[in-house]
Amino acid sequence: MKECAAEAARIARGVPQERLDDPTPCGEFDLRALVNHWVLYTSHGLEHRALRKQLPEALAERDFTADEAWPQEYAAQLDRAVAAWADPAAWEGEIDLGFAAEPAPKVAAQLITELAVHGWDVAKATGQEFRVSAEVGGFLLGVVEEHAEMYRQYDGFADPVAVAANAPAFHRALAASGRDPGWERQA
Repeated sequence: MKECAAEAARIARGVPQERLDDPTPCGEFDLRALVNHWVLYTSHGLEHRALRKQLPEALAERDFTADEAWPQEYAAQLDRAVAAWADPAAWEGEIDLGFAAEPAPKVAAQLITELAVHGWDVAKATGQEFRVSAEVGGFLLGVVEEHAEMYRQYDGFADPVAVAANAPAFHRALAASGRDPGWERQA
């Protein structure tokens, strides 16, 4: 969680404000919509889940990118979210997702994956590279493989993309989520 949050904060600082209308690897999202989704669920949502609170409607409707300081605010919110998960009690029991309850570690794993996968989307859309250690890449691959079919049922993931069997684990996770690890932004 700490590694992915730090990398997400780094990527956010590299998003040019004037490029927020650019396309992303998530065809349904331009960069502004993707960043707003990413900020909402991977920082506010991450903290709220740890604290067993529902996200306020006002956050869901907010355009985080309207404030040019959004990258700094996102980094600070990520720090609060990671701090909330530092409490051992956050990892106990289940978390009510509104439609079902899931064990806290499973919810955390899915949110970490969202943090990294959408972090990669934002990075690629802005000409950056989202980097994770081999260990974190393996963790993300396991989470994506476990949940990919369910996510596809709800249009959260596209069909898998073919990559070499010896590709880095993070690239295989991206491919399993329906992302092309070789995607390049258009000039």
